[in-house]
Amino acid sequence: MIRRRFLQLASLSPLALRSAFAAYAPIPRAGKARFTPTLNAYSFLEQLNANLADAAKGIDLFGVCDFCVKHDIEAVDLTGYFFPGYPKAPSDDYIARIKRYTHDRGITISGTGVKNDFATADKAVRAEGVALTKLWIEVAARLGAPVVRVFAGPQQKNPKDWQSAASGASRDEVEKWMAEALRECAEHGEKFGVIVAVQNHGDFLSTGPEHISLLKRVDHAWCGALVDTGKYYTDDPYADITMMVPHAVNWQIKETIGSSLKTPPTDFTKLAKIIHDGGYRGFVPIETLAMGRKDYDPAAEVVKVLTAMRAAIAELK
Repeated sequence: MIRRRFLQLASLSPLALRSAFAAYAPIPRAGKARFTPTLNAYSFLEQLNANLADAAKGIDLFGVCDFCVKHDIEAVDLTGYFFPGYPKAPSDDYIARIKRYTHDRGITISGTGVKNDFATADKAVRAEGVALTKLWIEVAARLGAPVVRVFAGPQQKNPKDWQSAASGASRDEVEKWMAEALRECAEHGEKFGVIVAVQNHGDFLSTGPEHISLLKRVDHAWCGALVDTGKYYTDDPYADITMMVPHAVNWQIKETIGSSLKTPPTDFTKLAKIIHDGGYRGFVPIETLAMGRKDYDPAAEVVKVLTAMRAAIAELK
């Protein structure tokens, strides 16, 4: 698979190729591969948003934790959007309650995440993203979460919209903007013991080489990759995932490759083997999406993916 990806990139210019594959240090691992499927709260997007609008409807983050208990899920990534008052930091009382709630139920808070755009030419918007990330790094530290997920940008539907958001700037220049912002966030993260995880979201980052190129340019030990298995838009996304395992600090395991009902369902046996062979140790949160389905049931969909991942991991043993 890796050989195939290199062949696909053979047409790149020498400068672009050096940028994509220059020596960015993989994360040092110790011991044999060991990973556990867990949950990203975003799977319950519609219900969580309904609850924020009306407390009598949907589900809140405490309810998501109860779901984890019911299905013996060890950890949960509590996306920042669903905390009361986001983008402001949650109150001390709320943080204390959610920490005690998860502890009493034997659940680890594995991470959180924010909405930001570092692809825009608007310096003020990028600065707002840095300030927001720094704030939620401190929230994550209070929660005991080791990772904050951020985007490269922009938050638009078209994967190529970063080009219009960048107002004609070259990819190299935009990557430089991003790296400066991410490095500032990572420096803040180091102070609080929180890793900044950059997600490939099918926007500025839609391939493994692009992901590595940005991380190399950031060049900070407290900035790593959040590997979204559904958002590498290439001929062979599994090759991109393989490439990224040594750099992964967090995951989003999707039910399809490409995050669309038109794309193939994930081969969980193949995915689990890739993660295993890459030596990854840690949680691999599941994030399912409605993808336009009116009958989407997040509880059923998460259990489906959870069961498939657990079975694939059992086969490895």
